[in-house]
Formats: sequence, structure tokens, C-alpha cells
Amino acid sequence: MAICKFCGTEVTWMKEGRKNVPVESDGGKHECEQFKNSRKSIKKFKPSDIDPEILKQYQENMNKELEKQKKKKSGK
Repeated sequence: MAICKFCGTEVTWMKEGRKNVPVESDGGKHECEQFKNSRKSIKKFKPSDIDPEILKQYQENMNKELEKQKKKKSGK
């Protein structure tokens, strides 16, 4: 048993396929308005809004990290 941090309702987490879904004690899926409202306040942006230099640096760092992981796997 767990408690929803948005509305305080007691919920149980059930596995549906690959996702964990909150289920109320009556067996119905838990969907509270407070959670939906909190998701609306999350800042949304498009990839085109990001500075191209920052995006390029991020991609280079990700590629370097992948190369390191490949070297570790092939070195074992």
C-alpha cells in the first residue's frame, strides 16, 4: 500500500505490461485531478528552442560516453 502524494488517497501499484499503474482500493485506476494539474505546470519546450551550441556539446558528450562503454565491453 502507498499513499498518493498529490491527494492522499491510499493506492496499490499493479503491473500492467511494462508499466506500474496506481490502483485504488475499489480496483479502479487512480487518476486524481491534483496530479493532472501538476503535470500541466511542467515547462515544455521544443528542441529548436535550445541553443545549438549547447545541443551540440550535449550530443558530443553522449557519443563519448557511448564509446567508453563500448571499449569497456570489448576489453573484457
